[in-house]
Amino acid sequence: MDVDDDARTVGRLVRQIRNSRGKSLEVISGLSGISRSSLSRIERGERALDSRSETVALANALQISPTELTRLPVPAPANGDKDAVVTVIRRALIAVSRGDPGGQVIPLNALRTRVEAVAAAQRECDYDQVGRALPALIRDVHTSMAAGRDMGELLALAVLLHVQDTHAFLHEVGASPDLRWQAAMLARQAAHEHGAPEMLGLAAFGAANGLLAAGEFDMAQAELDAVVVPRTTKAAEQLDGMLALSRSLVAAADNRPGDVTTSLEQASELAQRTGQGNAYWLGFGPTNVGRWRMAVALEARDYPLAASIAEGLRPELLPTAIRAGYWADYGRALARLRGRQDDAVRALRRAERISPARVQRHPFVRGVLAELLPKSRRDAVGRELRGMAYRAGLPG
Repeated sequence: MDVDDDARTVGRLVRQIRNSRGKSLEVISGLSGISRSSLSRIERGERALDSRSETVALANALQISPTELTRLPVPAPANGDKDAVVTVIRRALIAVSRGDPGGQVIPLNALRTRVEAVAAAQRECDYDQVGRALPALIRDVHTSMAAGRDMGELLALAVLLHVQDTHAFLHEVGASPDLRWQAAMLARQAAHEHGAPEMLGLAAFGAANGLLAAGEFDMAQAELDAVVVPRTTKAAEQLDGMLALSRSLVAAADNRPGDVTTSLEQASELAQRTGQGNAYWLGFGPTNVGRWRMAVALEARDYPLAASIAEGLRPELLPTAIRAGYWADYGRALARLRGRQDDAVRALRRAERISPARVQRHPFVRGVLAELLPKSRRDAVGRELRGMAYRAGLPG
């Protein structure tokens, strides 16, 4: 596939791949189910490709992996050292997979403190701290497991580490879905060795979200269908609620509206029973259910509904990392509503202030920035937009 380094937006990348395949707009439109006019606007950067279902349909039409359309083409100017950190984490995951983690045997309580500290930093969007701590923590947890002591506790700790620390960090900084899947598989392996339904459920949550990001909707659904979490404790109810939310987003991406409704109703019922909680660092509760309803509406490209849901929520009740996602998704919705582009820029800027990576490295948000950029004016809002676009590595 002959693609040059200037393909810094999805639209440019789509055009270059389509031309390299020798396919016309009409052919790719027919194969993907995306109208010719919409496809042309995507290629020109006038319309963001901002749903998983469309991404998969277009990737299939172009005969490439969906991850080719969602990868980060170039480092963003404000990226800092995240790409280097991802490389170090990749080496740690490969070392673990080879059975030679190369860490130290650390007492269980000390490891638990470190895993929870990284989860707390992840929740607060302190990705510099997460990036510094993760590589050695991955190696030390698996080296300690190899020593054969405290195996039940260490296996549970490994599941939490790879779902809420490793996989979550790699997702936020835009690492490849294949690398995220390595973390999900380590969590899955530890959960199956541990055997408790809660551990299997937490690992399934991470794996399903990784498969969803890779466009593997049927596999994500199978992962979720394979676990049953008995609702014997508040923590188990919160976990089961998050699994229901995952089912709703998978169903939305797979165009199964009936299953979307069923899963969201189940999650809402559980949230009313549990109230706001943070079992397994998931942040499950009524407000987070509303946040996922926004995500489902965006996946269905129902932008008015997504904005309406957002305006009925109190984002200050959300954990910091989830609140960044709220503002990013609210901005994506507003960008598609007539007369709300300035509000969209303000919402996206609020997301960037909380979590720069959420705006600079998320493919759907970068797509919306690229869509808004040609419309920017020479005013304060326009300067904010151009600044975000620059920091995201988008062409001016």
